[in-house]
Amino acid sequence: MTEPPFVPREYVLKKQQFYQNIRKHTYLKGPYDKITSVAIPITLAVTALSMIGRGIYNMSHGIGKKE
Repeated sequence: MTEPPFVPREYVLKKQQFYQNIRKHTYLKGPYDKITSVAIPITLAVTALSMIGRGIYNMSHGIGKKE
């Protein structure tokens, strides 16, 4: 008893050829990979640095202290 495949074989072969013939880095081959591999980490880094900068500013000026 054999199961039918989830995806047709032709589709898999077509995708394999596409990814093997592309001349980009492995992590940037898909259509949305630039968003997940570049934009999201840059956004997280900028957010973290701005929060650190705000914390340093608040500490140096004595803002936001609990009584």
